[in-house]
Amino acid sequence: MTRKNRDREAERQEIRAAAERLLAGTPLRSPVGKLTGTELIAECGIRRDVVYGDHKELVDEFRARTKAQNFTPQVVQNMANENIVLRETLTKIKAELAAERERVHALVRAATELSLELEQTREELAAAQQVTRLPRLRGTGRIPG
Repeated sequence: MTRKNRDREAERQEIRAAAERLLAGTPLRSPVGKLTGTELIAECGIRRDVVYGDHKELVDEFRARTKAQNFTPQVVQNMANENIVLRETLTKIKAELAAERERVHALVRAATELSLELEQTREELAAAQQVTRLPRLRGTGRIPG
């Protein structure tokens, strides 16, 4: 059984491409996307012994670039900034929602009071219609008494 000859240049290109994807924050194979040598190996899909054995300088170059980038990919930094903005917006919306709920409670209370007053007025009107009217005297317009 013969071994397939390795294409070292293709391996180097794949490692460099994986490094670029990780630094850009757009990994394809790496589940986490951290800027570590382990994640670089997972991203490029080449065996660890091959990467560290034949291409260690590329791993060192990747580590140097991550240090220069302060271990935070630009995409991750952008997402963090967007997260801050979204949290502030959410806080404002929650405050507005709380104020609207207070207004709704006040309107419900007012509607309940008005409904009770209306019912009371209807009862008073019904009671007033049950009053027996006395006949008037003819000609005088006065009630005998």
